[in-house]
Amino acid sequence: MKKRRKFAPEFKAKVALEALAGEHTLAELAAKHDIHPNVIQQWRRQAKENLPELFSGKATAYKTSREAEIKELHAKIGQLTVEKDFLAKAFGR
Repeated sequence: MKKRRKFAPEFKAKVALEALAGEHTLAELAAKHDIHPNVIQQWRRQAKENLPELFSGKATAYKTSREAEIKELHAKIGQLTVEKDFLAKAFGR
C-alpha cells in the first residue's frame, strides 16, 4: 500500500502558479510533476480563493495570531511538564 505523499508549500505554490498561468494543460503539468490532475486543480482553486487575502492584510493578522497561539501552547506544555515532574517526585516514581 502506498503512503500518501506530502508536498512542500513552495512546491504547491509553484505548481498552482503554473496552472493559473494557463501555458500548459492540467494533464501536461500532471505529467511534468508526477501529480494527479485533480490535485493540481485543488491547489489552483485554493490559490484563487486565498489570493485576495494577501492584499487585504488578513494574512499578516492571521500569522500574528498564529504565532501568539503557538507561544501560549509552548508555555502550557512547559507548565504541564513541570507539574508532571513534581507529581512523579511526590509519589516516588
